Amino acid sequence: MADVTTDYLIVGAGAVGLAFADTLIDEDTASHITIVDRHARPGGHWNDAYSFVALHQPSATYGVNSIELCTDRVDTEGHNAGMYPLARHAEILAYYDRLMREKLLASGRVTYLPLTDYRGGANGLHTLRGILSGTEQAVQVRRKVVDATWFQTSVPATHTPSFAVAPGVRRAIPGDLPALWLEAANPPSHFVILGGGKTAMDTAVWLLEAGVAPARIEWVRPRDSWMFNRRKLQPAHAGLEGLVEFQLALVESASAAANGREMCHLLEQRGVMLRIDPAVEPAMFHFAVISEGEVALMQQITRVHRQGRVTAIEPDALMFGETRVALPPNTLFIDCTATAVPFTARGQARPFFDGDTITLQLVQTPFVPYSAALAAFLEVHFATDEERNALCAPAPLTDCPDTYPYAVMANLLSTGMLAANPKTEGFNTRSRLHPTGPEIAKLKAERSPRLAALAPVAEAIRANLPGVIRLGMAAKALHEAGHRSCHET
Repeated sequence: MADVTTDYLIVGAGAVGLAFADTLIDEDTASHITIVDRHARPGGHWNDAYSFVALHQPSATYGVNSIELCTDRVDTEGHNAGMYPLARHAEILAYYDRLMREKLLASGRVTYLPLTDYRGGANGLHTLRGILSGTEQAVQVRRKVVDATWFQTSVPATHTPSFAVAPGVRRAIPGDLPALWLEAANPPSHFVILGGGKTAMDTAVWLLEAGVAPARIEWVRPRDSWMFNRRKLQPAHAGLEGLVEFQLALVESASAAANGREMCHLLEQRGVMLRIDPAVEPAMFHFAVISEGEVALMQQITRVHRQGRVTAIEPDALMFGETRVALPPNTLFIDCTATAVPFTARGQARPFFDGDTITLQLVQTPFVPYSAALAAFLEVHFATDEERNALCAPAPLTDCPDTYPYAVMANLLSTGMLAANPKTEGFNTRSRLHPTGPEIAKLKAERSPRLAALAPVAEAIRANLPGVIRLGMAAKALHEAGHRSCHET
C-alpha cells in the first residue's frame, strides 16, 4: 500500500522542477503534485552555490512564470550599472522559498518532501527515502514522474577535483572566499584561480574588487571562452531593439560564416560576443553572459597559464604533467573546475514525453526555466506524447564555437514551430520567462510604432535561413561526433 498518492511526482526542487510545477498548477487546476528533493530547502543547486554568485541574464526572465524575481529597475552602480538587475544568491533562495510557501504549499495541492532521495520505481509505484531518517515510503503516482535532474548541475561545493592535492596545500572553493577575514592573521600572499568558466570569472572579479592586486593573482585557463555581451540582452520592455539587433546579428553572422569560429568573430565585430584576451582564440562557449566592465577587470590579470589542465597542486607549485611551475609561498588555490551542466551528455537526450515519464531538458538553449514551463503547458494542453514531442525536440547544449551554430539553428527552427501553433504561440505571449513574447504582444495591442523594429528580423531570417541551416547542420555533425576541440585542454 502506498504512503502517498499523487498525480505528478517531480524529482528535483531546483529552477527546472519549480518552473514546471508553477506552470502545471496554474494550467491544470485539479491535479496534485509531490515534489521531492535532496536539499533541505527549495532552490536546487543554488543552495550549494557561492554567496557572491549572480544570474548571468536579467532577472526579468528567470524563475517561474507567476512571480517576478526581483524589482525591475536599472542598476546604478557596479559593473552592471545602466543595465537591468541580476538577482544574487540570497535573493534567489528567498524567491524560491517564497514560491514554495506562499504559492505551491498554500494551494493545498502540493506536497513538498525535502531531504528526501528518490529511489526509483515502476508501474506507478515509486520509493522515496529520507536522507536523515533513513525511512522509506511508497508513492503511488497516478499520472507521471517528472525528472527535473537531467542537467546534473555541478558547483564547486559538490565537485570532486580531478587533480591531486599534496599535503599542506592551501585550497579553497569560491564559497570559502568571503570568510577569509577569519584568517586575517595569516592571509594568503598569492592566489591561483583554477578553471576558465564563468565561476572562475566571477572569482577573478571578486578578488579584484576585494582589493587584491592583479600581480598577486595567477589564472590557469586551459581554454579561453567567448561570452555574450550583457548590454545586448536586456529585458524586452526596455531593450527590444537590442534583442532585435542581437537576433539579426546571429542569423546574418551564421549565414556569412564558414564555420562556428568565424561566426563568433563576426559577432565580436558587432559587439555581441566578448572575450578576455583579444590575442587568444577562444575554444569554449558555455553561453555565459558578461559585462564589458567585468571583462576590463579580468584583463588586469596577465599571469595566465594555458599549458592544459592542472594534474596536481603543491603548496608552492602547479603541476602540468611533468612540468612544474613554481609559485610563491602561502599561495591559495581556488578550485573553479566544476562543470555547471553536463555538456558531455549530448548522447543522452531523450524524448521529453515518454509514457508515464517526463524528462525536462531544453526546448531552446540556454533558456532552462522557460523550457520547463513550456513542457508543463504542453502536458496539460495537448493530448498525446506525439503532439507534445513534435513541439519540443530536445535542444542541443553545445560546448564550443565549432558546434554553437547547431544551437542557433535549433533555436530558430523551434521558434518558428512554436509560433505556428496557436496554443504555444498564445503561451509565449503571456510567459514571463519568454524573452520577447509578452512585450511583443503588448506592443501589438497598443499598435506601437516600436513594432517597426521587428520587420527587418523577419525578412533577415527568411533571407539567411538557408545559410543558417547549412552552417547549423555542419555544426550538428561535429556536436554528435563529440568534436575534439570542444574538450581539448
